[in-house]
Amino acid sequence: MAKWLFKSEPDVFSWDDLVAKGAAGEQWDGVRNYLARNNMRAMKLGDQGFFYHSNQGKEIVGIAEVCAEAHHDTTTEDPRWDCVDIRALRPVANPVTLADVKAEPRLADMSLVTSMRLSVQPVTEEEWRIVCEMAGIAP
Repeated sequence: MAKWLFKSEPDVFSWDDLVAKGAAGEQWDGVRNYLARNNMRAMKLGDQGFFYHSNQGKEIVGIAEVCAEAHHDTTTEDPRWDCVDIRALRPVANPVTLADVKAEPRLADMSLVTSMRLSVQPVTEEEWRIVCEMAGIAP
């Protein structure tokens, strides 16, 4: 299964908001970047991703799971935009900040460092393992 990172501004939609949605999850809508959209189109049921609070906190706070594959984003009538649905799986024991990621030399090529503005990013298996270790959870 592929691994991902989902960025959200916590004052708009936070980890707690996703947790409150329960097993049904929430569509990851409003993404208007072709690369981020294409990343979502590549996702499969059960793929997991880090949930990252951007702007405020700038930290990985949880693990989410894709619970519906790419479909039309209902927040627009424009047929170019798709989204997936995700649900919360578990919080991380120790949130991993952007500064922590940047300080870890093995993560120098992670999209969170190199493509910081991209809202939906791929994460390699090695990056996943390292960040999980930093977060105090099993990969």
